[in-house]
Amino acid sequence: MIRAIFCFVMWVLLAIPAALIGFPVLFITGRVDLLMSLSLWAARMGFRLAGVSTCVEGFEQLDPAGTYIFMANHTSNLDPPVITPLLGRRVFILTKQELFRIPIFGTAMRRARFVAVNRTDRRAAIESIREAVSTLHSGLGLLVFPEGTRSLDGKLLPFKKGPFHIAMEAGVPVVPITIVGSHDAWPKGKLRLRAMEVLIRFHAPLDPKNFANKDALLVAVRQAIESGLPEKYRQPAMPD
Repeated sequence: MIRAIFCFVMWVLLAIPAALIGFPVLFITGRVDLLMSLSLWAARMGFRLAGVSTCVEGFEQLDPAGTYIFMANHTSNLDPPVITPLLGRRVFILTKQELFRIPIFGTAMRRARFVAVNRTDRRAAIESIREAVSTLHSGLGLLVFPEGTRSLDGKLLPFKKGPFHIAMEAGVPVVPITIVGSHDAWPKGKLRLRAMEVLIRFHAPLDPKNFANKDALLVAVRQAIESGLPEKYRQPAMPD
């Protein structure tokens, strides 16, 4: 518990100078790059000071200048701050529309070209997909956790289909990512945070053009992510 509290406190303390520098630059210049960089620095330093380290595999398969949709499993609060600084490029995120109503932060998310999502309104959901496709075509990458929430037991939950609609529509390669260790370090619903190494395994990009439909792409992405999980976190094989 002490380590988890320490991590949260470090995130808050490090976010203060990031905000004090980044927000004025954002509102003066209209550019969000410095705020994003400082925010990633604060996130990375927070978990490192709490004793969490990272190991990366497979990143060399990616084109440094390429645009990708990054899809990862999600079991812990550590996942976003651990993975985002490793992507090597600006990415946007699909975000609940309610968060855009928060003063200042909502403005920052709009400047960062985050896309608001409203799952209760079909028309709004379609518009979100169109906006995400347009943002991808502008050159920004997309980071998404297709389960939509954190897994309690470390095994993959069912995937939401929205991200795969976006991938098929945009024609942008999908990079499956397996995060190993974050569940053991800081599982959902627990205050305990362990000092340990988290492995981030990048799999080969999957081109949506090679799949008949979004469901086939979803299956391929799920299989890739699950292939990188330890055996105890894999779903049992279905009988023939």
